[in-house]
Amino acid sequence: MSDINPDATQAQTEADPDADIRGAVIVAAIPGQPARVLLEGAHYAKLMHAPLVVVHVDVTRFVTYEDPDGFVHSAPIDLNIAPGASELEEVRAAAAAAFDPKGVAWTLRQLVGDPAIAIKQLADRIDAKLLVVGTRNRGIGESIREFFTGSVAARLAHRQHRPILVVPLGDPAADDEELWVE
Repeated sequence: MSDINPDATQAQTEADPDADIRGAVIVAAIPGQPARVLLEGAHYAKLMHAPLVVVHVDVTRFVTYEDPDGFVHSAPIDLNIAPGASELEEVRAAAAAAFDPKGVAWTLRQLVGDPAIAIKQLADRIDAKLLVVGTRNRGIGESIREFFTGSVAARLAHRQHRPILVVPLGDPAADDEELWVE
């Protein structure tokens, strides 16, 4: 028999929709990213006895205002595109493929706006224990994007106090290989 009052639990969840993910490990995910980032996040969540939250940030939308209860209203930057829903579904499918066969409990959240700021705000709200992000893909296009927008991991490191695990993706660059951004 449980001592938990279901009415009290529901009232607490309505008052604090993030109650079940307090102290979580947050894993930032993007479509097409190797499962290694998700699996590293799950590994550390297990080690820390913490909930696991997978987040996808829709950069095609921005926050218009936030209700006092935390509900975020957003609007698209361009009314002719709406990739956020399809990207979220890709992230959901990748997380399910990585976690469900292993019985890993996880929660999915979609954030909007600038990735570093959105992840920082969620981390502050839920008092996250760890942030997990992947490195960027190598290539000229990604290098140019990072040159203008900056690394999400680096921007997170300068904007909040939590530890950040940066998971390398793909093959590492050779010691003598010149990288465009460096």
